[in-house]
Amino acid sequence: MKAYKELFSELDRAALIPFFVIGDPDYDTSLDIVKTAIDAGADVLELGIPFSDPIADGPTIQKADIRALKAGMNVHRALEFIKEIKQYKDIPIGLLLYYNLIYQYGTEKFFADFHAAGVNSILIADMSIDDADEVLAPAQAAGLDTVFMVTPNTEDQRMKLIASKTTGFIYTVSVLGVTGSRESLSDEVEGLVGKLKKLTDVPVCVGFGISKPEHAVAVAKAGADGVIIGSKIVSLIEANLDSKENILSAISQFIKDVKSKLI
Repeated sequence: MKAYKELFSELDRAALIPFFVIGDPDYDTSLDIVKTAIDAGADVLELGIPFSDPIADGPTIQKADIRALKAGMNVHRALEFIKEIKQYKDIPIGLLLYYNLIYQYGTEKFFADFHAAGVNSILIADMSIDDADEVLAPAQAAGLDTVFMVTPNTEDQRMKLIASKTTGFIYTVSVLGVTGSRESLSDEVEGLVGKLKKLTDVPVCVGFGISKPEHAVAVAKAGADGVIIGSKIVSLIEANLDSKENILSAISQFIKDVKSKLI
């Protein structure tokens, strides 16, 4: 399995990291969407397991969760989905989800099963760093990297604590609030990335609000090791629900457009 350190050390630019809700709008279409993203140039995948109460997410990803859940997606099917993706290509995969799903499955078993399926890291959206010790040991035992979030209002001491417990990459939130496309990026991104770079050797990746190739370029120029794009890509699915062909075409073109600017 390709590790983050290997991937990021190979790149001479910021990694392109698209986010998808597993099973949106249905299992087979979602599988084709993710494969299309890989073929278009995704360097890393950030995949979300749909949840009924995704408190960190805005309307676009909330609706994607609802579509996936209605189509029958659950944790066990997500496991099979990831196995199929890894059979298609050995690409690093970060899992983003809510703690209730892990707890209900069984924490140690969840981590072991998903690492065996090909997941590199886990980011628990509703877990504070103060509670992280609950999952650090079982994640490490399973061979998973940890990913935690830093926001523009994270205090310096807390930032140091987060950096000390992160082994995969730091998910740097570019704006305050929930996920969602924005017209402009916060002017705090560059300072935030620079501060984190002084605290840790793990990659620093930026997400939330990135909706244009120009945003991705700005984040890369700020020193980020990776650019995470979620709501914009998920919105392309929503806008083309009546045509799978159009979904695949729109996502492929968008990822190629962003990638061409990052190189």
